[in-house]
Amino acid sequence: MKKRSFQTLGLAFITAVGLTACDGLAKLVKNADQITYRVTPEVMTVQGDSVTIAIKGTYPAKVFPKKATVTTTPVIVYNGGEKAFTPITLIGEQVQGKGTKITNAKGGSFSYVGSPKIAYTPDMKVATLELRATGQMKTKTKSMPAKKVADGIITTPLLVKSDDKVILATDTLQKVSSTSKTANIYFLIDESRILGKKISPAIASMYHYNSTAVALSASNEEQLNAFKSYVTEALAKGSVLKGINVSAYASPDGELSLNTNLAEERATNSIKEMIKIFKEKNTKVDSATMESFYTKVTTAEDWDGFKTAMEASSIPDKDLILRVLTMYPDGETREREIKNLSATYTEVAERILPQLRRAVLTLNLEEKGKSDDQILQMATSATDSLSVAEILYAATLTQDLNVKAEIYKKGVKMYPNDWKTLNNLGYTYVLQNQIDEAAALFHQADSLKADNPIVKNNLGVIARKKGDRKEATALFSAATGAGAEVSYNMGIIEIQNGNYPAAVTDFGDNNSFNAALAKLLNNGVDDAITTIDNSDEKEEALSFYLKAIAGARKNSADILVTNLKSAIEKDGSFNQMANEDAEFIKFRDNADFKALVQ
Repeated sequence: MKKRSFQTLGLAFITAVGLTACDGLAKLVKNADQITYRVTPEVMTVQGDSVTIAIKGTYPAKVFPKKATVTTTPVIVYNGGEKAFTPITLIGEQVQGKGTKITNAKGGSFSYVGSPKIAYTPDMKVATLELRATGQMKTKTKSMPAKKVADGIITTPLLVKSDDKVILATDTLQKVSSTSKTANIYFLIDESRILGKKISPAIASMYHYNSTAVALSASNEEQLNAFKSYVTEALAKGSVLKGINVSAYASPDGELSLNTNLAEERATNSIKEMIKIFKEKNTKVDSATMESFYTKVTTAEDWDGFKTAMEASSIPDKDLILRVLTMYPDGETREREIKNLSATYTEVAERILPQLRRAVLTLNLEEKGKSDDQILQMATSATDSLSVAEILYAATLTQDLNVKAEIYKKGVKMYPNDWKTLNNLGYTYVLQNQIDEAAALFHQADSLKADNPIVKNNLGVIARKKGDRKEATALFSAATGAGAEVSYNMGIIEIQNGNYPAAVTDFGDNNSFNAALAKLLNNGVDDAITTIDNSDEKEEALSFYLKAIAGARKNSADILVTNLKSAIEKDGSFNQMANEDAEFIKFRDNADFKALVQ
């Protein structure tokens, strides 16, 4: 009898406890609508390929049971699926364990940042965020009504254009090149006449001309004929005369005053000979005009030429003579000391001095290179006669990517060890979206020109397009100095990484869609509008769409509707895109907006 009473009492106690738990959970469920939640931002946002959330929840007083544990799970719900964040654990004041404590008497708050991040997929574009909570006391559980706390996911960062900047290798092509032709005219001792034919032995003997002087003078005819032929060919090719330099010399023997006059006369006679040549070639240039092209320099005693000739000779005692030049700066003293070496001086007078009695004629011209039409024609038909610089230039003369590719292919075949043609063929393939083919060429160029910043940049473009942003970042870091393209490419990566301040810095003063997008994402709405208005891409449908988003963020229906209308007029697909875009949630009841997207 006593035993039965004890069992009845125990059953009653257990039942009472169970009823108490049920009553506490029931009250929690009943008052669930008093719990407030604030999601920041109000609309979920894709950042760095993922969706993250920040939630602050508040329980009022007398709602949270002292012995309850509430597990709340944020869930992204979308058409065809759902993805849950890590649950939030809240505990009553009498519960031991991990979790944020909420008191019954005063209530309490909790903060939560979704972790781990949830990778965004395209089917999540139209989505909601629900909070699903379950309360537990002892072994009893009750589910609270699911509560929608956010509507939509902003995917504006995904608008980033994949317009990475590959860099062309260039090679300076001189369309006009400077060239010159030189002739040496030799004179007999104490003479300023230009002899064009070999002197007879009788005349040479009569005037005591030595054999070296006679031989050098005989070469004048050959020199002048070669000079005339050069002038004929150069002018026929359309070369432009830029000037003529005449340097006339006397050997360092004899009186200085006589040598000064002699050098001057040799220069004058040489100029007359040049004018005569041009007249013969019918250049239609009068003597006065021709003379204005001349630069005349005379040297009365050519000691520098003497020293050079001596150093190159095999004359005995040449070292002694060279030492005399070092010891005595004065010309007369030098001449006297050298003549004192009578036997040696005889050989000097025979072999050295005759080659110093001369005038050096230098014609300076500008030669026109091949015309653009010639280069382009040859690049497609006779590439083997073009230099690397001409091949690279030829490809810039056409906008047809297929023709460019063919020109570079021929360049690669002709110059297989030149990194520039490989790089530029890869550049063309990137523009044709042949990414694997471009990658192979860039790697080959890199093997020929290691650590080349241009090639590193282009390899970085390939890596990013293939989804490896980490590798791309390393390659762009190695491409420093290649150009502004490197920073632009890093800006794209920073947008994809969700690092918008860095993206703005990378784009700098660049006026482009991507630069405007970075500013918009970095809360620089007005700067974004200004940038896109100054961009070459401002008339594109996507640019108008970005300005419509800017209008929504400025809470300006006029800016939104005006630009969205332009975007849809240019590309009808923006109608459906805007209808689903969470950027426009606040305007979905706006009549003008509805008229555009329905």
